[in-house]
Amino acid sequence: MTNPTETLAADAAPGPSAAALVVAELRALAGELGSTLACAGVRSFDDDGLLQVTTAVEVLGRRVDALRVAAAGEVADRSRPELGTSQLSARKGCRTAGELLERLTLVSGPTAGRRMRLGKQLRTGRSLSGEPLPPTFPATSIALATGAIGVDTADAILTALAPTLRCTDLDSVQAAESELVASATGTSAQTPVPASADEVRLQGSVWKAVLAPDGSRPDDHAVVARSFRLGRERDGVVPVSGSLMPEIAGKLRRLFDAYLSPKSAPVAFHAEEDADTNREGLTPEQARLERDDRTPDQRRHDVLAVIVDVASRAGEAPTIGGAPATVLVSVREQDLSADFGQGRGVGWIDGVDSPIPISAVKDLVSTGGQQKVVINDEGRIIKLGSPERCFTPAQRRAIQLRDGTCIIPWCKIPAGMTEIHHVIPHSEGGATHTDNGVCLCWWHHRYLAASGWAIRMVRGAVQIMAPPWLETGARKWRRVTKSRTRMTDAIERKNMTRDDQ
Repeated sequence: MTNPTETLAADAAPGPSAAALVVAELRALAGELGSTLACAGVRSFDDDGLLQVTTAVEVLGRRVDALRVAAAGEVADRSRPELGTSQLSARKGCRTAGELLERLTLVSGPTAGRRMRLGKQLRTGRSLSGEPLPPTFPATSIALATGAIGVDTADAILTALAPTLRCTDLDSVQAAESELVASATGTSAQTPVPASADEVRLQGSVWKAVLAPDGSRPDDHAVVARSFRLGRERDGVVPVSGSLMPEIAGKLRRLFDAYLSPKSAPVAFHAEEDADTNREGLTPEQARLERDDRTPDQRRHDVLAVIVDVASRAGEAPTIGGAPATVLVSVREQDLSADFGQGRGVGWIDGVDSPIPISAVKDLVSTGGQQKVVINDEGRIIKLGSPERCFTPAQRRAIQLRDGTCIIPWCKIPAGMTEIHHVIPHSEGGATHTDNGVCLCWWHHRYLAASGWAIRMVRGAVQIMAPPWLETGARKWRRVTKSRTRMTDAIERKNMTRDDQ
């Protein structure tokens, strides 16, 4: 069969017939592979056979990954912002090329982003006159396309060398690239054994230091490198990473010092250094009970919680959707009303994937209050409503709790950052009521008609229909929600039905 990577990378953009041929060949290859090797069959191999199959599958995977990267780079190029309404992603009802790739491939956002980034860096460009230009990293491009290296190795090389293009000439960078590719493929005189992606990453960091020993000016580097990221939840906690500019780190450090110093810390943060320290009126046992056993890292976390809480209550704090920045937590009434000792149920914070325990929900209720929203089994809100043109804060909260996020599938914009859309326009007599409002992010709200998504309300419950290009069969209306509490109810109803049967 023809090389699909070479087919896609040809100077002339493949037409429909060429694309159909590639798809047919790939499907035939997948069918042949499936009939030859099943996942369960791996157990039947002896040790040597297992290692041989593992290596062969990886070689095939590298060729497939090369095509994935090339395709992602082309999708990104055809979805460039400067193309305006002609963007491929916009014509398919997606905000970005990354969203389009996620919908088509069902991979995660970071995976789609890395494929697009590598594809753009390794694809052939064009001059102003239309002449083809070689990629900036030709050795990596060829090695990836032929399966000599994998995506991880290509990413390691480009991550190390791309920043040096600002500090040195292209020939020096490409010479370093050739050495790294040779090391990764085992063709280097210094490393005759192929280096792993982690080893290439380490070698790349050395090359980066050689090519750009001075780097940019420290102040310029700090401005570019500054960052703060909230990661994905793992085991009930959200990892934090980033790089602070020195003056910001200094201010934060002083705040930590002020809160954690034994002389200036509030009572809640005061730590007893000695369990037997007997303050006036305290026995050694009482002093031991009052001792703060938190680690320094845990104390700094709790200090940050206080700082965030104080900042959110400040009068100068910005609003979200015209309302103060409020932590929106959804919880089922039966869970909130259960006896504390039962420890039953969880709550869900808008924009956070992991649940919080019912005890934390009750703490938030005690400080921030609560708003009761009654939703029937069909998903209709049956308590709230307003004849006003603009949705009231109470209506917004109710609709956000019902919908969970922007209601368009795969859209990850949290409900608190969405706009409330009148399903039946107000100009056509649509009421400003929870039965006629849904959560849409800014982009999907603006381009709903062009995207092909259809929305309707049936007895106060939201239903959507996907655009024709996304439906594989007959188009049909489907109920939709991303509310964790409503998902929990649906699962329980299914389990009860199964038990009855």
